[in-house]
Amino acid sequence: MNTQHMNHALKLDADKCIGCTHCIKVCPTEAIRVVNGKANVQAERCVDCGECVRACPYNAFYVDEDDWALKEQYKYRVALFPSVFIGQFARNHSQESIYGAILKLGFTHVYEVEQPIALLKEITKEYCADEEKTKPFISSYCPAVVRLIQLKFPSLTENIINIKAPHDLSANYIKRSLMNRGAKEDEIGIFYISPCVAKMAAVKNPIGEKQSIINGVLNMKEAYNRVMKVLETGEVEAVATDFMKRLTRDGVKWGLTTGESKHAKGKSMAIDGIHNVIKFLDRLENDEAPWLHFLEVRACDLSCAGGILLTGNRFLTDDRLRKRAQKFPAAGKVEDLQVTVDLDELRKKLYTDPIPPKPIMMLDTDMGRALEKLARARNIMCHLPGIDCGACGAPTCQALAEDMVQAKAKMSDCIFLQQTWQRQGKISAQKAFDNMENKWGKNRFMPDCNKKGAKNESL
Repeated sequence: MNTQHMNHALKLDADKCIGCTHCIKVCPTEAIRVVNGKANVQAERCVDCGECVRACPYNAFYVDEDDWALKEQYKYRVALFPSVFIGQFARNHSQESIYGAILKLGFTHVYEVEQPIALLKEITKEYCADEEKTKPFISSYCPAVVRLIQLKFPSLTENIINIKAPHDLSANYIKRSLMNRGAKEDEIGIFYISPCVAKMAAVKNPIGEKQSIINGVLNMKEAYNRVMKVLETGEVEAVATDFMKRLTRDGVKWGLTTGESKHAKGKSMAIDGIHNVIKFLDRLENDEAPWLHFLEVRACDLSCAGGILLTGNRFLTDDRLRKRAQKFPAAGKVEDLQVTVDLDELRKKLYTDPIPPKPIMMLDTDMGRALEKLARARNIMCHLPGIDCGACGAPTCQALAEDMVQAKAKMSDCIFLQQTWQRQGKISAQKAFDNMENKWGKNRFMPDCNKKGAKNESL
């Protein structure tokens, strides 16, 4: 889990990819290009937001998760998951029966991430009370947004709150609790069931720390399907563990939009949806919101209820969780957690190192050369059509121009320029066709009745 190398949970199955350009148009960091008829992800630009997964009609993107059998290496096997996991199930399945089904899958302990939320609230409150720190404070809850800021809005990295995400807090809390009951540290395996790709990547390659305390990360969609199979047998014993009693109203709603911001003092805002986030961060970087004290930003619509790895409808999940939250008390005093762990020891583990900027939108690390490349890109843009069709393999004409000055693309990649050159007699029709095949693959333009939407698609 070395932080020097970006570890992405998103992978591409090249056999399924046909280079349809859906993914390149939705990627918020322009991390994808089409090369030789296949999507190619530039790892240094990817934030694991999962927008490409949502957009791909061929299911070419998939999630790289840990093997479920990994848990068998541990005596104490903890299933750690956010409350949105419970929110996917219809109300005829009680939380106790869902807990019981998880235990039947081979876990020894079941734990919802948001249980020690009172401590997280207190630490965040203390952090934001420091007048010396840069405002507005930006939540570090969503790892996709944290990576987005590092890459696209590097000047805002100093605004990010240097506190670990709830799953790290909970993992530390439950490990301390089990060790206080006699368990040895190397006997405890904590497996996080993740609602999104970004959180899976954050466990493998955490930001602001060297290594995550979590031992494995699992796909929530797969977990939901496994639990449903158990529930459908009707042979599930409902259980209520002593850990469940620490769940609160604030905790259940923490992963939903406004889950954090409503507890902040001063003027706060909550923004969900990564493209909405980008628009606001752009304004924030231009100092257009000097009145703002706290900003909650989540990559998915409806926050974690809309996570890419959820099976349930995000609106129903959000509604179920808000109704479920009413059954729990408000977050109590932090001292209530003292009975099982040393809170002072736990606090020390919850702060991260400062989050460094990693600007990848720069054309060069040398300012002089960067300005020179920018001037060249602007000159190239004079010749490009500005249609942003994606037929060149880049998401926009601007991206193509920047690729050209980086020696990653050619003017001939633009099919409109090729048509113009043909008309002017500068290249032959055969040469133009060869250029397109080089970009999109051999025989790509032959008739194919088996492709999506064609008459033989389902045969």
